[in-house]
Amino acid sequence: MTTQSATRVDFAFGAADRLLKACEVARKQVEAGRRLVVYTRNEARLAKFDRLLWQFDATAFVPHVAANDPLADRTPVLLTADTPGSALAAGGAWLLNLDTECPPGGERYPRILEIVSGHPDDKAAARERWRTYQETGFELRAFDISGS
Repeated sequence: MTTQSATRVDFAFGAADRLLKACEVARKQVEAGRRLVVYTRNEARLAKFDRLLWQFDATAFVPHVAANDPLADRTPVLLTADTPGSALAAGGAWLLNLDTECPPGGERYPRILEIVSGHPDDKAAARERWRTYQETGFELRAFDISGS
C-alpha cells in the first residue's frame, strides 16, 4: 500500500566514513540555521557519533545534546535512540538517520538525510531503506558523494 508523503529523503552514497560525513552534515545544518534530529537505535553508534562531533574538526563547534536533555529546546542538534516522535519534528527539524532501518515516524519530518558508505553491509541496508521509503510514497533523491 502506498501513501503520499510530503517528506523528501536524500540519500548521499559513497561516503568514505559514514559517521564522519554525518558530522559534516550536522555542522552544515547548524550553519544553515536548521534543527536536526539524529536517530539510531544503536546506542553505541550514537555515543560514537556524539564523541566524533567534538573532535571531527578542530575548529568546528556543533551544539548537540540528547533529545531528553533539559537544554534540548535550545540546542540545534538532538541525539536520540528512541523513536523520533512528533515533538522532536516540531518547527520543521530535519532527521538524520544513522540507523540500519527506516526511522519510525519519519513522515513527520520534511526531510530525512541518509548517508551511505561504500561498505557492502551499509549499501545493502541502504537499498532496503530505499525500497521501504519508495513503497511508502516518500520523495527520493540520490547524490554521489564519493568524490567529496
